[in-house]
Amino acid sequence: MELNLTKAGWLAGVETLLAFVTANAWAANATRDPATPNIFAPASTPADSIYHLSLFVLAITGLIFVVVFTLLAYAVVKFRRRSGDDDREPPQIYGSNQMELAWTVIPVLIVVVLFLAAARVIHAIEDAKFPAGTTEITAIGHQFWWEFQYPGQGFVTANELHVPVSDRAHPTPTHITLMSADTDHSFWVPKLAGKTDLIPNRVNSMWIDPHETGVYVGQCAQYCGTQHAKMLLRVVVDLPEDFNKWIASQKQPAIELDSVAQGRHIFESTACVNCHTIAGTDAKGKFGPDLTHLMTRTTLASGAIANTQENLRTWIKDPDAIKPGCLMPAMQMSEEEVDAVTAYLMTLR
Repeated sequence: MELNLTKAGWLAGVETLLAFVTANAWAANATRDPATPNIFAPASTPADSIYHLSLFVLAITGLIFVVVFTLLAYAVVKFRRRSGDDDREPPQIYGSNQMELAWTVIPVLIVVVLFLAAARVIHAIEDAKFPAGTTEITAIGHQFWWEFQYPGQGFVTANELHVPVSDRAHPTPTHITLMSADTDHSFWVPKLAGKTDLIPNRVNSMWIDPHETGVYVGQCAQYCGTQHAKMLLRVVVDLPEDFNKWIASQKQPAIELDSVAQGRHIFESTACVNCHTIAGTDAKGKFGPDLTHLMTRTTLASGAIANTQENLRTWIKDPDAIKPGCLMPAMQMSEEEVDAVTAYLMTLR
């Protein structure tokens, strides 16, 4: 067995490894499907910075792996036990100052380089200056859903975050203030930014500037209880004109239809009003999601299921059937009452 231990040989191996990794990253970028949480297809400046840092770190660690593995393979082959060995211990060599210095200085230099590269990216993201026109949003993590407040526009929504697309030439980022209503959570949309924790009694923040419209998916990345895995979130990136239309619609009170008056009466006469808010009604609860424009969302239960009439009815009747251990109780309604409340909620657009 012969090993190519020349400089050209191991450099070729490194180049092959990096070419493989880069090719897969480019292939992932080529698909550009926003609904796939792919860290190798960044669509926002923070995610792009993290992506390039990860490639740099991968290149350094890949080189280390190739060198160490090559030396290990060489030692295994060169000094393997042979049939004619007399079982004597080979000569021992001690006190090589050159070797001691090399395996001390080189790792220190590598760590320093990686530290400086990471610090540069952290500084660029954490200390970024925001231009006029930055969209301000407050995200609050709950067990197990997301509350999104738009303080400048004066309304609240849940689970599906709408933001405007950012022009690369004239960036218009979205600044998100992060808080928790109960336990630790973590806001993570891989294509838009890195993970940032939401911690009780502490205010954190992050920012994104999506370069393409579409729906970007993410979820809570910090174990927060029974239904942590179903605490999903969706970031809908709109064109500026579509974003303004969406804001205008969210500011409107709930639609009132006489045809679903029975369902509204049942909703307002049960404990639903203690947890949920519906603008223009007596429902002003803050414990659960705002339902004023429930049917403008594509999912229910923080992304656990599609927002359809059948799923909505199941969610009202028995939430544990969809998210066992969630904090929304079943209200023990009759079948007729469930149908009436479902019909009422279906009008909230």
